[in-house]
Formats: sequence, C-alpha cells, structure tokens
Amino acid sequence: MKIKTKAMDYDAALARARTKHHKPKKPAPFFRWLLKSVSAGELKHARFTLTSEGMEKLGKNEPALFLMNHSSFIDLKIAATILYPRPFNIVCISDGFVGKAGLMRAIGCIPTAKFITDTTLVFDLIRTVRQEKSSVLLFPEASYSFDGTATPLPDSLGQLLKTLKAPVVMIRTHGAFLRDPLYNDLQIRDVPVSAEMKYILSPEEIRAKSVAELNAILKELFTFDHFAEQKEKGIRVTEPFRADRLNRVLYKCPACLAEGQTEGRGIHLTCNACGKRWTMTELGEMKSDDGRDFFTHIPQWYAWERDCVKQEIEQGTYRLDIPVTIRMLVDEKCLYTVGRGRLVHTKEGFHLTGCDGRLDYTHKGASSYSLYSDFYWYELGDMICIGTPRVLYYCFPEEGGDVVAKARLAAEEIYKTLA
Repeated sequence: MKIKTKAMDYDAALARARTKHHKPKKPAPFFRWLLKSVSAGELKHARFTLTSEGMEKLGKNEPALFLMNHSSFIDLKIAATILYPRPFNIVCISDGFVGKAGLMRAIGCIPTAKFITDTTLVFDLIRTVRQEKSSVLLFPEASYSFDGTATPLPDSLGQLLKTLKAPVVMIRTHGAFLRDPLYNDLQIRDVPVSAEMKYILSPEEIRAKSVAELNAILKELFTFDHFAEQKEKGIRVTEPFRADRLNRVLYKCPACLAEGQTEGRGIHLTCNACGKRWTMTELGEMKSDDGRDFFTHIPQWYAWERDCVKQEIEQGTYRLDIPVTIRMLVDEKCLYTVGRGRLVHTKEGFHLTGCDGRLDYTHKGASSYSLYSDFYWYELGDMICIGTPRVLYYCFPEEGGDVVAKARLAAEEIYKTLA
C-alpha cells in the first residue's frame, strides 16, 4: 500500500483546517460484502482455515468486542471473512484515512492515533456498540510485531471492557507473521494461514472481575511466539529472501556489539563491523558460520537488545540523535512533507526540531507506553511517529543505521521507569 504525499511549507501545513469528527456508523450490508469479496483471493492463496470455540454463546445480532493479534495486513481480510455477515466497525490508525476517508468510513473504520491518549475513541466505541448495535474489531497491540512476539498492551484495556459491557471474542492468527513479516519489505512467503476464534468473556464475567483481573486474562491471551511455533510445527520457509532486511530487527551484533552494522540479505545476516555471519534456516533459526551462534532464536536476540537498551537508560547513556525527513498529518487529504530536521531521544522523551527553526516539539517519555514506529511504512521508508491527536509528525531517519526498533524498545523501557 502507498499513501498520498505532498510537499508543503511547514506553516501552511500547520494552518490547515483539521478534519471534523464523524460519529461512527454501522457499515451497510453492501460494504460488508465488498470487504469480504476483495479478501477472498488472498485468503485462497494463503490456504486459509478457521476453527471456532464457544461462538454459540454469542447471539446472532449481539454486538461484541473482537480482539485480534496483529501480524500483517492480511489480518483485516481474515476478520472481514470470518465475521461476515455480522456488522462490525474497525479501530484504524488515522493515517489509513488519507486520500480515502469516505471509503474507510463506509466500511466501518474508526480513526485514532497510536499510543496517544484519545478519549474521543472511547465515546465512539460506546456509540458503536450501544447505539449502532455493531461489533468492534480492535487490534489492542496497535502495531505489528517486529520479532514475532506480542507487543505491549495498554493498561486501560481492562477498563474498556468494563465500559463497553459487551462480550469479548479473541481472534488469533497462525502463519500470518511467517507469511509476511514486517521486516521483509512486503515479500510474501508461501506459508498457510489459519485462525482461531474463541468466545472469551461474557458481560456477566466482565462485570464480576476487576480491571486488574481482566488485564491479566488479556495479557495471557496475547502471549505468543511465532518463531517458536514455526519450529514446533516444522513450518519451512524456503524463500531465498527470508533474511532480507532482518537487520531492522537484529540491529546489534552480539559478537562485537556494533549497532547499525548488520545486513540481512538473501538467507544471511552479516555484521559488516566484524564480519561474523549467520544463516537463517528454513525453520527460522539463526546459525553462525563459525558455530558460535550466541542466539539461535530471533525473539531471544531481540530480548537481549532490549536488555542492552534498558542498561543504557539506567546508566544514563541512551541517546538517539539523527537527521530526519519530516512529514505531517493534520487532515485526511494528504501527508505533507514539510522539510528536514533533527530527532533526539533520551530518557526525557523525544525532541523534534526542524523546518528552519520553526518546528520545536517535545514528546515526554511518560506520555506513551510504546512507540508508533514501522518498517517500510507505506513503501516510503522506516519511520518513527510522535505527536498529538491534532498533529502527528512522521520522522524518516536519513542516516545512522537501523534505529527504528531500538527507538521503540527505548520508548517502552523509558515509560516503565517514569510511569
């Protein structure tokens, strides 16, 4: 997918009228059918299958909250197919509305900003369930997984269940991450995809449990490891490009500790600083040429990188300071390219300056439990996004190696120390 962009002066972009809030509406039967129909081809290619458990507890016309793990763009196509003809609205990132707002609202999308407090969204969801009598599809992780394991959930999720008072259903996919991992530049692998749909909580059970108890249940539901599942089930990924750009995730060499020097190409990951090379096997493991693997399991390597970032934060040495190209989202018309600047990240948070001194924005470390960062975002490049519900700043690093994953890890660890 791509997004409409336009070069514009910073002050002119900032002065543009903001998008008026639209109350969510239940999608019409035609658009439910349309979404299902356009999804059929890819699901057939992915040899998609579904298993269900307890769904007889959910009334045919009873609105529910469907929680789904987030692996790749096929997730929405899966939901559109397995929930049909049930009406449902989809909580969607606001940049997905750029250039196609009318269609997005017609199919039931509700815009929000990732990892930014959005009280309007809660009222939209209440209206959807209670007035429109439509279900809600929510990806509580908010962002795609980088390493094949779950991303953090907001502590407010349990309270949302209490507020909506609707049944909760879990949709969990298998194979979607292995088929199209975010780091791999949208190169599709020949991996079958399946999903489980399970009735989790009734309104009565939600009412009887505390917010903490509900959050614990949800955390358990969103605990998974796609690479471990791949090995356990013997799922072979034979494509010769399976390690392309794996350096986005495995950005730090465990042999020489250099950062931003790894290079994923073909089936190999090589450190250009010390020359050490690993092969990504068909079962997703990392095997080094010299037999000293350090980490064979990618999530363990990523967890080690997190520990390294945490140590830097504790020692007061963590600092990201890079030149960036800056794009802004202020309306649904376009993503505006407003110039160049500098993005600094420390324990205090993010500080973005640029546009000939006219832009000076600070994003506190305690304001977000995670970070909206992405690889090959809308095919424009790797990206870090900060901002407010009114203005979002999309920062595209111009140099400095792979910093997007580290910035997300740092934001999460900083939040833990400050919240």
